[in-house]
Amino acid sequence: MQPHKTYFNWSSGKDSSFALFLILKDQAYNVDLLVTTINSHYNRVSMHGLRRNVLEAQTKALNLPLKTIELPEMPSMEDYEVIITKATNYLVAANYTHCVFGDIFLEDLRTYRDNNLKPFNLTPIYPLWKMDTKELITKFINLGFKAVIVCAKAEFFDEEFVGQTLTHQLIEDLPKEVDVCGENGEFHTFCYNGPIFSSPVTYNLGEKTYREYNTPNTENGKSGFWFCDIVLD
Repeated sequence: MQPHKTYFNWSSGKDSSFALFLILKDQAYNVDLLVTTINSHYNRVSMHGLRRNVLEAQTKALNLPLKTIELPEMPSMEDYEVIITKATNYLVAANYTHCVFGDIFLEDLRTYRDNNLKPFNLTPIYPLWKMDTKELITKFINLGFKAVIVCAKAEFFDEEFVGQTLTHQLIEDLPKEVDVCGENGEFHTFCYNGPIFSSPVTYNLGEKTYREYNTPNTENGKSGFWFCDIVLD
């Protein structure tokens, strides 16, 4: 039986990396493309804030081609859906039948993804689904993956947290209310080495910045985030 032609929704972080590690071992799927959304105004990965050229160096080290979905600075939901629909149509026309996500336990997000993909007859795959996050992050580190914190919610962390490398000790020291994989959006990472990399991505830590975003469902209508820039060595 031929493996399913599959693309991977790549975020550049630890969960994506571990999900890719698992799916590449599954002979039912042939993953031959990484797909990443880019904020084209800032030329960076959406939410993670990773520079485009660092993303490109990362995917080159993974030996997989990259397709970017270009988003404007502040897309409306309508604009976002038009852009995503166009990109998905392109992937379906290229004969993709399956796609992979690194989600772990957010039911509403999975339902949203499943519903959006149904009209395209694309089958979503979730290799990490319902894994215990402490067990997951422990395996990730023990396998030799390396990741650095590039974005963190100011609600839980100060600027000293971003720029640190993910270690067992760092995980042990996280606030109790923070998921150890940051699955609720508490922090995001850049994975730069591990068993799926042909070579490590060498980098330097850049400037740390604080940004606020409108979040209507929060108490003051805004959420603050610390970012650490990653610059290629």
